[in-house]
Amino acid sequence: MTAARIGLARAGGSLATRPLLEFKLAQSQARDAVLEPLDEARLIADLAGLSDPVLSVASAAADRESYLMRPDLGRRLAANTVFGAQQANRYDVVFVAADGLSARAVQRHARDVLARTIGALRAEGWRIAPVVVVRHGRVAIGDAIAAALNADSVAILIGERPGLSAADSMGVYLTWHPHPATSDADRNCISNIRPDGIGYADAAFKIVHLLRAMRARRLSGVHLKDDSDRLLESEAPID
Repeated sequence: MTAARIGLARAGGSLATRPLLEFKLAQSQARDAVLEPLDEARLIADLAGLSDPVLSVASAAADRESYLMRPDLGRRLAANTVFGAQQANRYDVVFVAADGLSARAVQRHARDVLARTIGALRAEGWRIAPVVVVRHGRVAIGDAIAAALNADSVAILIGERPGLSAADSMGVYLTWHPHPATSDADRNCISNIRPDGIGYADAAFKIVHLLRAMRARRLSGVHLKDDSDRLLESEAPID
């Protein structure tokens, strides 16, 4: 029923050859996902049409090694970051796509989730900032982006740490009025977004539901309960 490694075949006191090789393959895929660079040009092309323009920025981490060794650098924008004329506007929400610890997760899943989410919010009249693609970004970098673009809330789609059953799992972190002192307790998270986890339509439904609740109650994080699972049973997901 799941990808969990339970009841694996054994040969004597050891794993049988097939599950052992599958385990080693999963380890290799996880390592590759962490080191794999983000194909910014391809991701921007995939997101074209959802946003005009699609902005591209980088964190303060100069390369992948710095990003992995210095998590603090991935939370800050590079010193030369410029958003230009977009900073003169005011937005209800900004969507950010960052490589995180699995660039392939964002490459594979961000477009399908954002297409459904942005379409639903635009139909309700939300002011949506240009989508921002971040190289070597961590969750908190969305706070700085929201502040720079005068957005009331931010939703950052980011590659999650690969596991031995999924190297392409994407998470979404949503924050109301992010600021320099924002902590993880101030965020709501939707995890395990991928075809074998939370599907695109259900993920979009959850994001839209949480953003509506955040704007109505003017808060997020531990003070905002995600009851979208209950609503999903009675409402159609966002296609």
